[in-house]
Amino acid sequence: MREQQSETILGGGRFLELRKRNGWEYVARKGVNEVVVVVAVTADDKAVLIEQYREPVRARVIEWAAGIVGDEPEFEEEHLLEAANRELEEETGCRARRLRMIGHGPSSGGMSSEIITFLQAEDLVRVGEGGGVGNEDIKVHLVPLDEVDAWLAARTGEGFLVDPKVYTGLYMLSRQNGSPTITKLSKHPGSIVESE
Repeated sequence: MREQQSETILGGGRFLELRKRNGWEYVARKGVNEVVVVVAVTADDKAVLIEQYREPVRARVIEWAAGIVGDEPEFEEEHLLEAANRELEEETGCRARRLRMIGHGPSSGGMSSEIITFLQAEDLVRVGEGGGVGNEDIKVHLVPLDEVDAWLAARTGEGFLVDPKVYTGLYMLSRQNGSPTITKLSKHPGSIVESE
């Protein structure tokens, strides 16, 4: 087992820090490190995907609705499930009556301390237009699951980037056979999940 050394902050901005621990440099979000990815499918089997411009890659990216847990002062004490439904509503205009955990792990274990929780959104209800908040310019796409591979390939051919979490979510979704609905999740990465 490795002996833990102290952590050093090498630099940072408003939202991110470059840190070093045990000789390893990595990026951490200030004050938070958990992200929810909402794998949403309508009752008629359409994937609810979004498209938005991402400055770091200078391209429009196809993604699931997603967001950071507790990233704003008014959401500091927000539960992971509340964050998932808030992000789903802000970005797609839908809310889920039920959320099911389908995966949990690091976004890029060699580069970031960020932990992602994938949640399947069930019983979607349209409550608004979506499109994001603030400067976000999000477009919603409802894509039949049996056409999603061809649709994603067509978007790639048009110059869009597809976030690999889209493929991960589709894979996880395909593997679900009656997983229990989540009733409680801790806000802390690596914590035990309680389900019914």
